[in-house]
Amino acid sequence: MSRTPQAMFDARQVRRSFSRASAGYASAAALQREVETRLLESLDLIALTPGRAPDWSPAVVLDVGSGPGHAAQAMRRRWPKTRVVALDLSHAMLQQLPARGGLRDVLARRPPVDRVCADLRALPLADASVDVVFSNLCLQWIDDLPAAFAGFRRVLRPGGLLLCSTFGPDTLWELREAFARADDTVPHVSPFASIAQFGDALMHAGFRDPVLDRDLLMRGHPDLPALMRELRAIGATNALHARRHTLTGRARFAAAAAAYEPLRGAGLADAQAGLLPASWEVISALAWAPAPGAPIRDAGGELASFPADRIRVRRRD
Repeated sequence: MSRTPQAMFDARQVRRSFSRASAGYASAAALQREVETRLLESLDLIALTPGRAPDWSPAVVLDVGSGPGHAAQAMRRRWPKTRVVALDLSHAMLQQLPARGGLRDVLARRPPVDRVCADLRALPLADASVDVVFSNLCLQWIDDLPAAFAGFRRVLRPGGLLLCSTFGPDTLWELREAFARADDTVPHVSPFASIAQFGDALMHAGFRDPVLDRDLLMRGHPDLPALMRELRAIGATNALHARRHTLTGRARFAAAAAAYEPLRGAGLADAQAGLLPASWEVISALAWAPAPGAPIRDAGGELASFPADRIRVRRRD
């Protein structure tokens, strides 16, 4: 009798981690806000779509993995007449989003952001009902990227825009190696898809004209406990099914801290030279939904491709 393979990530643990972090997430998630800002700036590319008027505005925007809804509110301000839907796995996160918006929103009679608590792997939206799918640093918690992108394609109207970001495999490599030296029996840092895998998943789902970018962001921390506190504050804890289900002992933690110490200052700007480095590889993608029933491949070849091994990496401190 065959058994269904266990998923890599524990969705219940993901929900618990972000629910615990919900109250202080908005003030702690500086890196997430930085990536979010760049994604929101990319919305200007909508005006470049052939046949679309410069003043075009979408009817429906879906913010997947919205967290406390900062990006959703920014898109509502950008498009006052647009219906904006904030979707998140954590109900506690969605509760951080004001039901009626701020005073300016009320005075401007902007409609409130709709809040939906759901799993992005089973989007509770009708086919071809969304013009823009926006997802900032959420997809790294998904096992099956092609299935997730297939869901995005399903709810997007033909010509609709997908704008998303995720963490790449170089994220927190320093932390991963430090804990591997201290405890090689279980992983302490989640594995993330590469930019090539991310692009392949987009292609497999049938998206058109994908544009991918990769950034390496560096952050410094006084010590390992400070880094771990920040990760808990943003809900970025270990959600692998194969994780250790007991607390990391003092001896293992001390061994990991000792293994991390030789990296102090490596790759950081002069202002952070005395700190422990933490790398965050950010992959972002922009792609367009095809017409209904459009083939993924045309004449035996891919409709779009990109040289993943030649993508320029920007290092930001």
